[in-house]
Amino acid sequence: MIKLTPVERTALRAEAHGLKPIVLIGSDGLTANVIKEISLGLDSHGLIKVRVFGDDREARIAMYETICEQLKAAPVQHIGKLLVLYRPKVETEKARSTSGKGMREVTIVKASASGTKRPSVTKVLLKGNERVTQGGNIKRAKARQKSTKKTVLS
Repeated sequence: MIKLTPVERTALRAEAHGLKPIVLIGSDGLTANVIKEISLGLDSHGLIKVRVFGDDREARIAMYETICEQLKAAPVQHIGKLLVLYRPKVETEKARSTSGKGMREVTIVKASASGTKRPSVTKVLLKGNERVTQGGNIKRAKARQKSTKKTVLS
């Protein structure tokens, strides 16, 4: 199980506030398929909510502890029938190529308007015909103009 500091737990609670439950545990309880779905959700999202249908509080607490132990996840919050779990995302090999043709990832850093705040940093995927301007905007390359002289000569 992952141990979280109180500050990390508070930040994760705040982040989880707007999330909707992505896994629902029904009357069958904690089955292998449910654990697999929770694991997939943690891999792709990192922070998830799980809703448990059932009125037995002790059973919900037991499920919460079992999930955290089996999946090596951190318990963030348990309110009523909602469980909030966290596990850092697994870095997988990027499916998209960063060299050659196709999309490329570019980091854009823009200064704040007032100049007193931190600059905003965003990562953007650019297509082959796109470029980043000096101001941090994305522009598409214009189509090449064709010469009218070359078409008239034949």
